[in-house]
Amino acid sequence: MNGALLIGGDKVTTSSGGTYEHLFAGTGRPNATITIAGAAEMDAAVRSAAEAQREWVSFPVDRRRDVLLDLADAVRDHQAELSELNTHDYAVPISMAGNSVLTERFLRYYAGYADKAHGLSTPVSGGFDVNLVEREPYGVIGVIAPWNGALVPVGLAVAPALAAGNAVVLKPSELAPLAALRFGELCLEVGLPAGLVNVVTAGAEGGDALVRHPGIGKIHFTGGGGTARTILRAATDNLTPVVTELGGKNALLVFDDANLDGAAMLAAFQGPLGQAGQSCACASRIIVHHEVYDAFLEKFVAVVQSAPIGDPFDPQVMFGPVVTQGAADRILGVIDEAVDRKMGRLVTGGSRLGGDLADGYFIEPTVFADVDNASPLAAIETFGPVVSVLRATDEDDAVRIANDTTYGLNAFIQTNDLTRAHRVARRLESGSVWVNTFSDIQPQGPYGGYKQSGTGRAGGVEGLHEFLRIKNVRIGMG
Repeated sequence: MNGALLIGGDKVTTSSGGTYEHLFAGTGRPNATITIAGAAEMDAAVRSAAEAQREWVSFPVDRRRDVLLDLADAVRDHQAELSELNTHDYAVPISMAGNSVLTERFLRYYAGYADKAHGLSTPVSGGFDVNLVEREPYGVIGVIAPWNGALVPVGLAVAPALAAGNAVVLKPSELAPLAALRFGELCLEVGLPAGLVNVVTAGAEGGDALVRHPGIGKIHFTGGGGTARTILRAATDNLTPVVTELGGKNALLVFDDANLDGAAMLAAFQGPLGQAGQSCACASRIIVHHEVYDAFLEKFVAVVQSAPIGDPFDPQVMFGPVVTQGAADRILGVIDEAVDRKMGRLVTGGSRLGGDLADGYFIEPTVFADVDNASPLAAIETFGPVVSVLRATDEDDAVRIANDTTYGLNAFIQTNDLTRAHRVARRLESGSVWVNTFSDIQPQGPYGGYKQSGTGRAGGVEGLHEFLRIKNVRIGMG
């Protein structure tokens, strides 16, 4: 498999950053040798992007639109290949690896905005002077993608950045770069200028060089809060603006009028099962009205325990491994500490899987009941297949528990009462609220967090404006 860097239209296999041996999480065996970018390669990528961006903005806007539509078509036509690469990247089950569909939707949506980055004209006090407010691209955008699905920020960040007239240096994680590298090849195949989208896999050193580079106009980062703080500190060297999409300790509220069968299925997938809980959108705190607590818990655990576990390339499998041995050790440590300190009642799971799966990084989907929201189990993002079930006495109590967190990315409501759905949604301190549905991100809706879950938005016109800066032009009419 291709592990080369993509800089200025060329594949680069020799780098100052060396190489990384990628292990497939399903087996623990070597999967690919990945070239790692160092400072020199990042500099080359940014310079190449700056040159390509000047060519890109010289295109008529309808040509830019059409090329982006061609890119959306290419992503659609290569969906099976990209899904397979996602599974190679981080062992997400092939049945759930189709996030290139999201990428295609965002590319197609923002292609239509290529000629719609409207400014405006306003009256001013200077008689008949003309006052123009224009929107212009930043130039080169650095997009730092997480390992758990690099094609998602390709849709959420790369698509609007290109539509706004920018070039992109995309840095996927060394843990999962293969799908992103193939996307970069597709950009060239459909006719984007060489260097407009550079894909440079890197670790901390390369990432630091990207953030500190004076040729970067803006950084878009998706990942954890600790890394975000490091990036924000590094970006102060050049006062580079940074937009972040960070983690969450997302609450799913189940009220006494909810469809419990549907709620249990949604909570299981949105909680420990989807991507083995390795998602910023994971519903890791499930808050249940006391009158239906026991009935819901029984149904929920039954769904969790019935999930097919195994080879991520088996289309029948729903639940796969965590990304690395280090991640497995960390998550098992969280479980052991929760048991030892009696943070909740372990209902199911809690162990590493053996047998035919022993060489992979498989951890049983794990559910703790009767969890105290003040405990580390409920307060700290685990990023693994571990969820807490909490009891609420009434609606006010459920909202209080849900908001009692430093995060605010997603919240979920299960109710058949439309009035309650509106009322509770407005009370929840969360950038997105999903009522009786999964976190199905669509390009028409701005997505992003409150509090320590990030700044800025992806999707909608708000997502386009993240990659445009404002210029005021005043023309004196004397």
